[in-house]
Amino acid sequence: MKLTSCGMTDVGCRRDHNEDNFLINDQLQLYVVCDGMGGHAGGEVASAIAIHTIEESFSSLDWNSFASADSEIRAQEQIRFAVSLAGRKIHEVATDNPTFKGMGTTCVAMFVYDFVAYLGHVGDSRCYLVRGDTVDQVTEDHSWVNEQILKGKLTEEKAKNHPYKNIITRSLGFRETEEVDIIKVPISVGDQLLLCSDGLSNLVEGEEMKELLLQHTPQAAARQLINLACERGGDDNITVLILRADADV
Repeated sequence: MKLTSCGMTDVGCRRDHNEDNFLINDQLQLYVVCDGMGGHAGGEVASAIAIHTIEESFSSLDWNSFASADSEIRAQEQIRFAVSLAGRKIHEVATDNPTFKGMGTTCVAMFVYDFVAYLGHVGDSRCYLVRGDTVDQVTEDHSWVNEQILKGKLTEEKAKNHPYKNIITRSLGFRETEEVDIIKVPISVGDQLLLCSDGLSNLVEGEEMKELLLQHTPQAAARQLINLACERGGDDNITVLILRADADV
């Protein structure tokens, strides 16, 4: 089995700069999407710090030691450590520089080892899994509206247009430490994993994502998804990262 990856980001139709950042490192099999926030340059600084810190953390690993350990436990520990470290670095910069006070970023980071995807997740950037003719949202949004849905106080339909839909309950950097959700997803031939910022998921349904991923190459699907979000208003930055598992030929 081999992995094919593609990532794209777009400023959208209403913002004058892009606070999203993404990482594709096929050598490390490390893939990350971050959606920054904080005004001025804060958002893009926060998301860039997160991307750099997570990549650096994996780059400095002793891979011989990693392979000889319990890989499942070690992979989960590593993705949690890397994402948590990114949050501490952002908080440190924001504390030292008043210009960046309050900045932060969402993060969905995916590390693939032995054809298992290990995800570290904070905020409302998402991961979807397309398998066969189904699509599932792998991550759970850390947002006010999602908390209300889980409590039965708000329907998913009403949540889509709720005035508080952009309020997130977890982010990297706002606090010195933040809880990181860790998710394990075994990968099979034909699977496609899509990481995205809410600039896409707020405007494009999971079923629509699935159809485009099944009809196109990752590169073409990413472009089609961004175009569709822009056609529907593109009111935020839009980032899409696709990982497809193909059979070895």
